[in-house]
Amino acid sequence: MGKSLQDQLKQAGLANAKQAAKAKRAQNHKHREAQRGVIVEDEATKLAREAHAAKVERDRALNRERQEAAEARALQAQIVQLVDMNRIEERGEAEFGFTADGRIRTLHVTADDRAALVAGRLAIVRLGGDSDARFEIVPRPVARKVAERDAQRVVLMNSKADGETVEDDDPYAEFQVPDDLMW
Repeated sequence: MGKSLQDQLKQAGLANAKQAAKAKRAQNHKHREAQRGVIVEDEATKLAREAHAAKVERDRALNRERQEAAEARALQAQIVQLVDMNRIEERGEAEFGFTADGRIRTLHVTADDRAALVAGRLAIVRLGGDSDARFEIVPRPVARKVAERDAQRVVLMNSKADGETVEDDDPYAEFQVPDDLMW
């Protein structure tokens, strides 16, 4: 039978008897501690456990990001479905101007739809991104549902109520702005 590694190292002059005895005692000590239930970790085991814990944490973070992205996509799909099912398709001759992203936009609507937009019964929501934005007219309850999911999608939702209060110190309180004012 071949010689042990310890014997080979002593014979090559790379280790002496004192070092061999010390290594044997350390190995026996670890073995006895393991039998008694005391866990003795060496550096490699500790590094492996830390690397595994770091990998598990990275995986959790990646899964969280993927789940958040999936939820965001589902939310956007809900918004598109709500708007597509409830949009006002009818377009008319009257122009209705509104601001979106610092630009003045116009939609051609019927006179009834224009009055409903001014009164706050209808609202304007945006579908798509900045470059491919599409503006749709929806009823106010649908716009509220869209705002619950993504408030930035609602471009215009007037809150003019029948019992609107006027400030006491407003110098133009006695002058009413006509609903059919074109700008």
